[in-house]
Amino acid sequence: MSASPLFNSFTLKNIKLNNRLVVAPMTRVSASECGIASNRMLSYYEDFARGNFALIITEGIYIDNAWSQTYAYQSGIVSSMQIAAWRKITEAVHAQQGKVIAQIQHSGALSQDNFHTEGTVSASAVEPEGTQLTFYRGKGKYPVPRELNDAEIQQIIHSFADAAANAVHDAGFDGVEIHGANGYLLDQFFTDYTNLREDKWGGDTAGRLTLILEVIKAVRTRLGAESIIGIRISQGKVNDFHHKWAHGEDDARTVFTLLAQSGIDYLHLTEYEAWQPAFESGPLSLVALAHKYAPDLTIIANGGLHEPQRAIEVLSAGADLIALGRGALANHDWPNRVKTGRPLAEFDRDILGPVADIKDSELPASC
Repeated sequence: MSASPLFNSFTLKNIKLNNRLVVAPMTRVSASECGIASNRMLSYYEDFARGNFALIITEGIYIDNAWSQTYAYQSGIVSSMQIAAWRKITEAVHAQQGKVIAQIQHSGALSQDNFHTEGTVSASAVEPEGTQLTFYRGKGKYPVPRELNDAEIQQIIHSFADAAANAVHDAGFDGVEIHGANGYLLDQFFTDYTNLREDKWGGDTAGRLTLILEVIKAVRTRLGAESIIGIRISQGKVNDFHHKWAHGEDDARTVFTLLAQSGIDYLHLTEYEAWQPAFESGPLSLVALAHKYAPDLTIIANGGLHEPQRAIEVLSAGADLIALGRGALANHDWPNRVKTGRPLAEFDRDILGPVADIKDSELPASC
């Protein structure tokens, strides 16, 4: 496999990657109670870089001391201690010749535990679908969130920009990824049944994308033209796995056209199986649709791509980089194994249970 396109180099804006392989963001709830990234997290991320993943995207990191925290023992990037802990991790990854991007996140209505405050907020006062995730210490239904007012929305936009600056300027990250996927706050504003607003933050598909676009604008203004900024987008959600955009390819055209004009450097798409048609109405995957309507954007594809031939197939459909979740958890050295023809270990679901924190078995033997 050493001649595979998976091992071609790639330049993402101003950083050179020695292959096309990325560690996908995965929530591992292994920080301190007050959101300080742990030494266990340092060893975990460092090991992916040692295994020759060219780029690592972190788990979602909360952006303020208000409503953004999603899970107990999630890390933040607000306080000086939180920033300093992440700097140790970026330095460890860089020492292994890896690159690392911070995913910045606001939970909105899907918060299961918040160290800083009570209650949840969202685009509208709509009870989320499904039930809380037990492997992140959740139990029962989600509470009905309070609808955010305009001043609070503006503060959240400002907090995304602050978190981005903390990540790049102070913690040493190579860029930031704005979490606009999987049912969290920005996706709640974009989703038709969770956003019932009739003001500038709601309405049709383009209107519901407004908050994402404003966050991108604020982050770009704060970081400047040279910093890497990406956005993660999905159809499915952690609490509504099979959700599809209501207007199919028309929605895809709107979303990808507007994002291509927004100033981002890459688009990170996550689907359950990234090669499958995005909608029943047509044959194209979400990756292929993004490539069709945003041909100049770098596309990272995520979703069931731990088999090398599947990953190559999705590259040929328009992806530039392949992000692995389960494959990376099972094989911190997936790139090295595949390049040298060594067998891959099967994913063990026990890693994510009973709580999805980082297990001893995932860390280097010296730890």
